[in-house]
Amino acid sequence: MRSRMAGLVLCLAVTTVASAGNWPNWRGPGFDGVVREGTGYPTHWSKDKNVLWKVDLPGKGASTPVVWGDRIVLTCAIDGKNGVLCLDMAGKPVWQKTIGSEKAGKHAKATGCNPSATTDGKHLYVYFKSGDLACLDFAGKIVWQHNLQELFGEDTLWWDLGTSPVLTRDNVVVAVMQTGPSYLAAFNKVTGEKAWKHDRNLESPEEAAQSYSTPVVLTDKGREILVVLGADHVTAHDAATGHELWRVGGLNPTNHKYFRSIASPVVVDGIVVAPYARGATLTAIRLGGSGDVTKSQVVWTKEKMEDDVPSPAAADGKVYVCSDKGELSCLDVQTGKVLWSGLVEKNRQVFSSSPVIADGKIYLTREDGKTFVVEQGTEFKLLAANELGEGEFVVATPAFVDGRILIRTVEHLYCIGK
Repeated sequence: MRSRMAGLVLCLAVTTVASAGNWPNWRGPGFDGVVREGTGYPTHWSKDKNVLWKVDLPGKGASTPVVWGDRIVLTCAIDGKNGVLCLDMAGKPVWQKTIGSEKAGKHAKATGCNPSATTDGKHLYVYFKSGDLACLDFAGKIVWQHNLQELFGEDTLWWDLGTSPVLTRDNVVVAVMQTGPSYLAAFNKVTGEKAWKHDRNLESPEEAAQSYSTPVVLTDKGREILVVLGADHVTAHDAATGHELWRVGGLNPTNHKYFRSIASPVVVDGIVVAPYARGATLTAIRLGGSGDVTKSQVVWTKEKMEDDVPSPAAADGKVYVCSDKGELSCLDVQTGKVLWSGLVEKNRQVFSSSPVIADGKIYLTREDGKTFVVEQGTEFKLLAANELGEGEFVVATPAFVDGRILIRTVEHLYCIGK
């Protein structure tokens, strides 16, 4: 987030400044799928080329690995339990820990370990479909843990939990958006004490009340806020209290019963870009205001973008949207104008992981493990299509650190590098 608008300074960051060697949450240091530092990420690889190592995981999972320093942490099932696995940068196991019983996924693509961990460099925070939320230190010791479903009520999602926890200056925050009581809950990062809980019940019909998206944390005009997409609305909340600052509705004007949301929002140049309606719409909202700002702050809306599952990436005043079928579009964030688009490959396989921008390139990983590399330029230009081999299945977004790409399949972790 390098450009500045008059009177507005945005900083998409966790409380500890991340270096080029850190990937602290599933969308990277800025919650936007952008690698801001470092070069040398490979463009070409195969199962026999530029694979530094491959590790068998002890169980299934779909979370993105997070990296801090020389430690890689991801979640996966371990002997019927929710598991946390720590590796070093050579792929060697350092420790593993189990936290509560695994609640298996319902959907064929999902597991009980879908949410990604997050870290501030001091502690690790993990969350599971079972409702278990825990803080660990980097030695694998559990500092504190809670079960949100025991505290606040059962999980009523029709499918599988996908929302990852996020960190603010003082707290770890989880968004629970479902049919029935929905809320945001914040816990002190160090002590685990409940800091606040804000009910977020927006009277959306049936499945439209359900969301699998992850909030974005940012600083707007000196105030740390959370931007949350789900239940036919985008809402902004004071990160210190959970109090709602503003909301935008109208994302479901026909009151469709089944407009659950999966993709998360992204923020660039003071504008929130929110995918919705099972990929049918993309709405741009200027930050600011108070109360219902639907009429005053919506900048533009695009239809038929078809980005139901992958979340957009954003950089340098542009938003990059990958449809489930692999059509990549570049839009001007101020106007919504499509600057270019292209289909990476015609194929029945689809995309669930989200695009990542690194070293002037856009990386898109399909569910069969094939990663397409597109130039971040003025037109659509496909640079490479890289396969890991048969039998892999990928829904997790890759992590990028110091010239290496960590691709997590359901059962393996690959390190790609030159």
